[in-house]
Amino acid sequence: MDFFLILLLLLPVGLLIILYVFDRRQKEHSILRNYPILGKMRYFLEKIGPELRQYLFNNDNEGKPFSRNRYQQIVKRGKYLQDLIGFGSVRDFGEPGYYIRNTLFPKQEEELRVDREPKIPTQAYIIHHDGLFSRKEKRREVEEPSWLLPEQDAVVIGEGLKHPFRVRGLIGMSAMSYGALGERAVISLSKGLARAGGTWMNTGEGGISPYHQAGDVDLIMQIGPGLFGIRDREGDLDWEALREKAEMERVRAFELKLGQGAKLRGGHVDGSKVTPEIARIRGVEPWRTIDSPNRFRQFDDIPSMMNWIKVIRSFTGKPVGIKIVVGGGDTLEPLVRYMAEQGHGPDFITVDGGEGGTGASYQELADGVGLPVKSALMLTDALLRKYGVRDRVKLIASGKLATPDEIAVALGMGADLVNIARGFMISVGCIQALRCHSNECPVGVATTDPKLQRALVVEEKEYRVTNYVLALRKGLFRLAAAAGLESPVEFDHRHVVYKDEKGLTTSLDEIVHTLMEDGKTVGVAVES
Repeated sequence: MDFFLILLLLLPVGLLIILYVFDRRQKEHSILRNYPILGKMRYFLEKIGPELRQYLFNNDNEGKPFSRNRYQQIVKRGKYLQDLIGFGSVRDFGEPGYYIRNTLFPKQEEELRVDREPKIPTQAYIIHHDGLFSRKEKRREVEEPSWLLPEQDAVVIGEGLKHPFRVRGLIGMSAMSYGALGERAVISLSKGLARAGGTWMNTGEGGISPYHQAGDVDLIMQIGPGLFGIRDREGDLDWEALREKAEMERVRAFELKLGQGAKLRGGHVDGSKVTPEIARIRGVEPWRTIDSPNRFRQFDDIPSMMNWIKVIRSFTGKPVGIKIVVGGGDTLEPLVRYMAEQGHGPDFITVDGGEGGTGASYQELADGVGLPVKSALMLTDALLRKYGVRDRVKLIASGKLATPDEIAVALGMGADLVNIARGFMISVGCIQALRCHSNECPVGVATTDPKLQRALVVEEKEYRVTNYVLALRKGLFRLAAAAGLESPVEFDHRHVVYKDEKGLTTSLDEIVHTLMEDGKTVGVAVES
């Protein structure tokens, strides 16, 4: 017994001596050569630094990409169907930012143009006890109003086409591929969105997987430069594969991905994520890293791109749009001018802001390229109006829009619809571990590793997705009522005001008027 006790005491001492000798002789880390033990402590604290800052040191509004406050707003809406707060807002009202312009005489709930039927059966948690060391909560079955637009207010993409896309909810899922997300995450999103109804799911550039179809939700199939899912062995467009996708009833539209806010480059999926199934869906080799081209090889200017859009629209009979990142008025204006002169163009434009997320990108591209969504959206809307083509094309905004007030501001800036990606990831369990590119997501969302995916229980997370969508739609109608509107589809420039750091305000009407007069870029569109 004494021998084992002595051994137990000496073992750590011996280990420290070995580490001390090894670190003093290694040539890679300067700090360890001089201070082996203290250096080890430094690297340990550095390793857990992100978690310490996230949970202990950052205040509720400091964290990035999403602060603790915004993160909790998403979680509470999805898990508890809860959107009430107490005492007051934690927003810094001294900072510049955008605000919804309220009216003296808001609309009553019965005055709103809204379909609350059918009621949506879902599940939400009730907290029975929330102590310091224990928490007791239980799921219950509930029915929630659907908060859909009535038919007369439905947003129609591709009006006049054989198969237009009618949308009765203003919020859908932004492009997220199977492969970037694991199958359990995609299934949860598909089922949750389908239950909410009136929404859509963008497949991302990785093609249509069985998991996107698990909930029988409307799909926008994204086509990236790699043509994944509709490519032949040589990497060219397989028209028969495109026909098969177009014949799927739930595929409502196609989106050509010209750019993404977080990465002005082709998509990237690490080889460890490329399982044989993902390779089959995409038409690539398994276990090999996928780097798609940063632009389409099928066109290299506006006329050839417009012709390609026209051919695909004619071939499929369904709406075709483009996803872009706006670099400035001089880069966008030629596209809009061409649309006006030739009388045709995309059925919708997804404007992706530079603050958008991704599974994998380079820091210099994510931080330094592409206008933020608010600036880009106002500029795009203004140019479309200036050239008289705004009524022919729908605008979808994406880029860190995750709460009803942010979505309402985007609608006021010109968006017809809004895409959300990371908000939905958080609703199925994302904790912002920032490991999406590594296939090591600790909560099973952005990984194809079966062991890590065990953390994500589809039968529970799908309801959180439903609740999140319903809560966002309800919040939008609540904001519309405060602004004196009968429906959120009525939000426009008149209903949003910008306050600068001096407390001076500018209406979006004034900003857009300036844009349409002289075509300048937005000078006051500070993100907040």
